[in-house]
Formats: sequence, structure tokens, C-alpha cells
Amino acid sequence: MKGKTLIITGASLGIGRALALELAGLGVNLVLNARHQPFLGEVAAACQSLGVKVEQAQGNAADTATAEAMVAKALAVGEFYGFIHAAGVLHPGPFLWELSPEQFQEVLESHVVAAYQLVRAAVPPLLRRGEGVAVFLGSQAAVGNLPGLGAYNIAKAAEEHLARQLAQEAPQIVSFGFRPGVTETRMQEQARAAAGGAAPILHRHFRGYLEAGVLTSPLHTARRLLQFLLTDPRRYHGRIVE
Repeated sequence: MKGKTLIITGASLGIGRALALELAGLGVNLVLNARHQPFLGEVAAACQSLGVKVEQAQGNAADTATAEAMVAKALAVGEFYGFIHAAGVLHPGPFLWELSPEQFQEVLESHVVAAYQLVRAAVPPLLRRGEGVAVFLGSQAAVGNLPGLGAYNIAKAAEEHLARQLAQEAPQIVSFGFRPGVTETRMQEQARAAAGGAAPILHRHFRGYLEAGVLTSPLHTARRLLQFLLTDPRRYHGRIVE
């Protein structure tokens, strides 16, 4: 994959950041997306220091203009090969009926609408190329129903189905979902500090991970994903891997 160009959403923190740094170390050029500075700029500078081309595309990946800008930048860098959608929002704690419409919409936009926008913008040039990869960060939440994570559970189920749908419709492009498992990220911190009707349930559940010492680092999770991506990814086409 050296010399090719990938888009990474959610690149400023957590798993997205770790993926960006690992891929840069492997010689992969990058277009990095996140909603906020200064973290995005810091990651971009760190990746550039490893000798690869890096472009920033700040903004909400669910916005049409942002998604199209990411792909345009990747095409300008050259050898555009695909994307990893690692962005996401959680809003843990409230029961479904306690979530505001804005919170519910934000969660679905960050996971599902952003994934669709990436597909819409990126798939046509990848089909012209005749190959590519589309990786979506899924979650065991896609098949779970833990109280206080309703919007997230729903969004992850939809995002994983989108990965499978794309695999059927564009077989030239390797499309799969990756469930990172329990990784120490900002989302874990938010769940441990959740407020709302289901907060006590989430506190017990997520603090239990911390106390049991089972949380993995974003770097470890990124390297697990890259094992799938760099070793015959076609084997995982249309699948959800863990």
C-alpha cells in the first residue's frame, strides 16, 4: 500500500489518530478529517514528519461539501485507494426517549450519514480505478442493546449493514466492517461519566472494563485493523471482522 492515498475520518483522536500514524509510517499518503483543530493539525504534522504527503480536510464528514473535499484532495495527491471511516459520536446515558432530537441526529449523522457521504463521493473514482478499500469501524453494539446507548447501537447496526451493502453493489472495492473491541478512547471516558436515566448501568458496565484491565490501546487496535487491511483484504470482503 506504500505510495497510495487513503482518507481517514476521525483522525484527530483515538483509533483514527493511531491509524493515521501507523499508515504514515508504512509510507501511505493521507487525507485526514476531523471536526476540530488543533488536534487535526498536530496529527497531520506528525504524519508529514514521517515523509508522506498529508492533506487536511476539517469539517463534519456527514456534510456533502466536506466529503467531496476529502475525495478531491485524495485524487489530487494521487493513487487514491480508499477510506477508513473512524469518526463517531456517542451521547451515552439517556434512554431513547430522553435523547434530544439533535443528539439522536448527531449520532446517526456521524456514523451512518458520514459513511454514506464517503461512499457517494469516493466510490465512483475507485470504480474507475478498478480497485480500492472501504473500511467502516463497527462495534459489538450493532448487535447489542445496552441501555443508554440506544442511538449508538442503532447507528452501528446501520453502518455495518452499509459496509455489507457496498460489498454487494461494488464488488471491485473491498468493503468490510471492523469491530475494535473495548479500546481506551474518549468514548470510553464519556460512557464512564455518562449522565441520564441509564447512567448507573453504563457506569457499572464501562468502569468494569477499566477495573478488569481489559481495555486495549488505540495503537493496539489500529495494528489489529491493519493486519486485516494489509494481508489479503479481499478475504474479508462483505464481512464484519473482530
